[in-house]
Amino acid sequence: MFDQIVEFAKESPILAALYASIFTWALTALGAALVFFFKKANRAVLDGMLGFTGGVMVAASFWSLLAPAIENSEGEGFVKVIPAAVGFALGALTLFGMDKIMPHLHINFKKDEAEGIKTEWHRTTLLVLAITLHNIPEGLAVGVLFGAASSLVGVEQTEMVIAAISLAIGIGIQNFPEGFAVSMPIRRQGVSRFKSFWYGQLSAVVEPIAAVLGAVAVSFFTPILPYALAFAAGAMIFVVVEEVIPETQRDKYTDIATLGFIGGFIVMMSLDVGLG
Repeated sequence: MFDQIVEFAKESPILAALYASIFTWALTALGAALVFFFKKANRAVLDGMLGFTGGVMVAASFWSLLAPAIENSEGEGFVKVIPAAVGFALGALTLFGMDKIMPHLHINFKKDEAEGIKTEWHRTTLLVLAITLHNIPEGLAVGVLFGAASSLVGVEQTEMVIAAISLAIGIGIQNFPEGFAVSMPIRRQGVSRFKSFWYGQLSAVVEPIAAVLGAVAVSFFTPILPYALAFAAGAMIFVVVEEVIPETQRDKYTDIATLGFIGGFIVMMSLDVGLG
């Protein structure tokens, strides 16, 4: 079964990117659906889940994105790392710009701490937009890896496809608690269970879009591969440092969040190395 998936991804990388990102979206929806079974979520659990999310994203940024970006760059020494450095910086700066423009509110923050352009939008909308901002680089990363496989051959192509599958699994795993971490705070605002679920899963709808765009870009413009891989890594690291980690440091459960981060890192590293 796994071999068949790998062969399919080799033949149709863009379609594979779409299916993989739909899978990550579905796990977000599955996590958000927990709102139908729980009236409230323990803050320690939420912080642990967010920490886990951060760990997965940091591990994926190196093992799945930065390392392949450097490996697929030409030259030696400092010359070889230039595409990764440039792409990483551009990814972080792009998310920095979006963070300043897009109105959004971190999960554990108060309404008056909303970031981006000032609006009168409801707190629920701002919460969803914050997680949507998380999911853009995640979808992009999955798409770029699948798209990268189209420009490679032989063993290198197989390794890239397996890396893409590993990343999709890792992001899907962390999307499950992330969906729950979005829907429950919305539920606490007095929103109905169905609407809380709807908004929770909606935060990941951008992933298939970003994945397809990333796959198409790399498939048709092969020279940008190392830059695109590092771009996705820079975007994810920015999200972790600027949003995910601060969200876990607002209460007394910082140790739980930290352990969650370590656990997420180990899971993603194990997936990437084990499947690879």
